[in-house]
Amino acid sequence: MSVAVDYFNLKISRIRQTEFEGFPLLTFESAPNTLWPLIIKRAFDLVVSGALLVLLSPLFLLIALIVKFTSKGPVFFRQERCGLNGRRFTLYKFRTMIDDAESRINELLMKNEMKGPAFKFAKDPRITRVGKFLRVSSIDELPQLWNVFVGDMSLVGPRPPLPAEVKKYEPWHRRRLSMRPGITCLWQVSGRNKITDFDEWAKLDLEYIDKWSLWLDAAILLKTVPVVLLGIGAK
Repeated sequence: MSVAVDYFNLKISRIRQTEFEGFPLLTFESAPNTLWPLIIKRAFDLVVSGALLVLLSPLFLLIALIVKFTSKGPVFFRQERCGLNGRRFTLYKFRTMIDDAESRINELLMKNEMKGPAFKFAKDPRITRVGKFLRVSSIDELPQLWNVFVGDMSLVGPRPPLPAEVKKYEPWHRRRLSMRPGITCLWQVSGRNKITDFDEWAKLDLEYIDKWSLWLDAAILLKTVPVVLLGIGAK
């Protein structure tokens, strides 16, 4: 009896043909399990995030002062997100919205432009004038270098979701959590805000997980540079 490797149309894992002592096997993997490349990935994250935190500290101070003196509220926005295997952590950004933005989210849910559990609204009235610039330039994301340094995130990986979003996930969506979340990802360099269906976003993340390699991370980082500099897809 012969079974095609693609017979099992699964979204919750990847199928790989292997063998054990000469016996052919089908191995189901939900995430990369290559030890040394993953160690190198973490080492790269640690070195690069640490170096950037030091080099960009004057910019951090400047942005902190601008945010503080142009709108009421804290400099940093803190929010609980889900990381590797659903473990919760505190994500940091420069604040780009008014101080009570979180309490007003229910007023805007009907205007969600993303089909699925994630919330996206391009003309969000809660965004401050300075916040608009920080978002378009992606400068608001820089504090996440600290999340990378302490190990909650990686430079490259699926974007970390809110716990409330994860509760609405279909089973196959949850495989997004099988790798450490990142500051940038395939979604970021593939038109991000042009994608309005969360399923398409999730498929890009699963494509990244299934094809992951150090070279793929390097390619995404290189593609992120023009996306950030030109503000492509940012709102």
